[in-house]
Amino acid sequence: IQIMPGPEEDNITQFSEIFLLGFGDLHGLQFLIFGIFLAIYVVTVMGNIVILIVVTADCSLHTPMYFFLCHFSFFEIVYTTTIEPLLLKTLLSARVPVSFPACACQFYLFASLVATECFFLAVMSYDRYIAICKPLHYFSIMDHWSCLQLAGASWLAGFLAPILLMVLIFRLTFCSANEIEHFFCDLKPIVKLACTDTQVAEMTSFVCTALFALGPFLLTLASYIHIISTILKIPSAAGKQRAFSTCSSHLIVVSLYYGTLGIVYGFPSGLQHEDLLKLLSLLYTVVTPALNPIIYTLRNKDVKVALRKLVP
Repeated sequence: IQIMPGPEEDNITQFSEIFLLGFGDLHGLQFLIFGIFLAIYVVTVMGNIVILIVVTADCSLHTPMYFFLCHFSFFEIVYTTTIEPLLLKTLLSARVPVSFPACACQFYLFASLVATECFFLAVMSYDRYIAICKPLHYFSIMDHWSCLQLAGASWLAGFLAPILLMVLIFRLTFCSANEIEHFFCDLKPIVKLACTDTQVAEMTSFVCTALFALGPFLLTLASYIHIISTILKIPSAAGKQRAFSTCSSHLIVVSLYYGTLGIVYGFPSGLQHEDLLKLLSLLYTVVTPALNPIIYTLRNKDVKVALRKLVP
């Protein structure tokens, strides 16, 4: 990572770290907020671990739907662990130093996991589409090998998605200011440090978002259009309720995730205040992952029954 030389410098030099400013203006509330976010982090990790244990222990949950839910829970543990420890650190210090290799690594993991979640949400909606719209062919289409292929493809595509964007961003020339008004190494704050033209990187970011976020979102949307259309054709009210209950939890998670993600990345950087960007980022990095295990347990009868078996 390079910085532009000042008038007295003849050569371009390098700096080795960035400073995350995080939430330095909390006026004495940082310890209270630290405790709240630490509790949220523990609840998120433990909630997803409980889902993994329950699904693994109960044979009745060894179905494609819960196979993907296990992957999703494992993903959420990694996702929150990528962001929240550094967030907690920024609550205790006004300027948190992060080396450029560590910053690049965090950005790559974060971007990869965001893309992976988009793919998994699309796969999980496809699973519900087959279960509701083609129930007689469900187990022949969603067999074990197909589930493994879909899960593997989601992980692989997610971790390949941001490589080009990462290379373009971290080859930019950066100014001497090496402070980021954020609590992790996110795309927009990093690009704002660049002195050189960022048009190629921003265009690549737009294309990557279209391919690896908007694409899965449209597939998810198409699946739910077919699902809702099929449910509405079911003659009995009980049948409609039973069919909708199998996908309502996933639909809530999809709405929360894409809703918060779209607000943050759907508007140009110049239209967002830095404090607003940090606040909105908390929604999809902290709040939404904490709600997901609650949604999947409290709104899922099968998981609640299996949980009661383990905890009499």
